[in-house]
Amino acid sequence: QVPLVESGGGSVQAGGSLRLSCVASESTECLYRMTWLRQAPGKEREFVAYINGDEYTSYADSVKCRFTISQDNAKKTVYLEMNNLKPEDTAMYYCNSRCSLGQGAQVTVSS
Repeated sequence: QVPLVESGGGSVQAGGSLRLSCVASESTECLYRMTWLRQAPGKEREFVAYINGDEYTSYADSVKCRFTISQDNAKKTVYLEMNNLKPEDTAMYYCNSRCSLGQGAQVTVSS
């Protein structure tokens, strides 16, 4: 069973919105800290957003005020709501727990 499965990626125009979901099948201990990462072609993987079991969140400066991370513990799901998307947000987005890294969801933003 794949421990983390992302969904919700797609192609949108600049200014549009998408919501990524990450469904986990791992133990609760693995899910206490959850992070979204992204990697654009030719660039290194970078931090996007973080949430922990105390609902503390943090964001990269480049996405602050546009992206929102949230979680539904009962569903073992973490979300990344992305608004006012920009072409520079184009990347493969990965869900990362304390134990695993997901396979990624592609987000493409056209100008």
